[in-house]
Amino acid sequence: MKTKKKIIRTIFSIVGIVAALCVAVTAFFAIKGAVMWNNAKTEHPVDALVAQLQAKDDFARISELPDFYIDAVISVEDRKFRTHNGINLKSIARALLYDIKSLSFEQGGSTITQQLAKNLWFTQEKKIERKFAEVYAAFELENALSKDEIFELYVNTIYFGSDYYGITAAARGYFDKSPSELSEYECAMLAGLPNAPSAYSPDEEPELAKQRLGQVLQAMLDNDVLSENEAEEVMARE
Repeated sequence: MKTKKKIIRTIFSIVGIVAALCVAVTAFFAIKGAVMWNNAKTEHPVDALVAQLQAKDDFARISELPDFYIDAVISVEDRKFRTHNGINLKSIARALLYDIKSLSFEQGGSTITQQLAKNLWFTQEKKIERKFAEVYAAFELENALSKDEIFELYVNTIYFGSDYYGITAAARGYFDKSPSELSEYECAMLAGLPNAPSAYSPDEEPELAKQRLGQVLQAMLDNDVLSENEAEEVMARE
């Protein structure tokens, strides 16, 4: 009996040590992330950077974007976009735990707001402290801007492959159209590209691009913004 109790105490002790280490590691990277974010916004203040982007000639306002494209992007990238405060706690916790355990820095869990923060201030380098910096930046973006403004900035700064940055360049480059002229098929195609621009580029990998389009339509079905009949019609309009 004493041996059993000793084993139980040892297990609890190990669990306590592991938990304390996880808390310590998380706090360490949270502080590093705060420093990273403070340096980033000092060098490029939110208001100034946003104003600079919105002043570009090819900046597409949300009123110029088809509703189908907006629904497609939100469905495939961040279904809770309209209701969250900039982050998805469940996704972040899952990604951080995986990253801390594996030290691989492979997990994402990013919302549209976090992805925008990364596009505006940070590199693509996979570091835990950068993930924390994204979270701080996301909160500030949500406080400073409306959801429509955040969405606008996001689709105007993401990479679509084939050297096209932003929805206007992608619409013109791939389809020789302005964003407002895009068909539903083209909207779904473009909504799927930022996940892996090189792999899904219609110019380079048309078959993979079409497969990705099918995934986008399925995400819209799952998000209840598209019916099965409508999805089939879009696929048939190539």
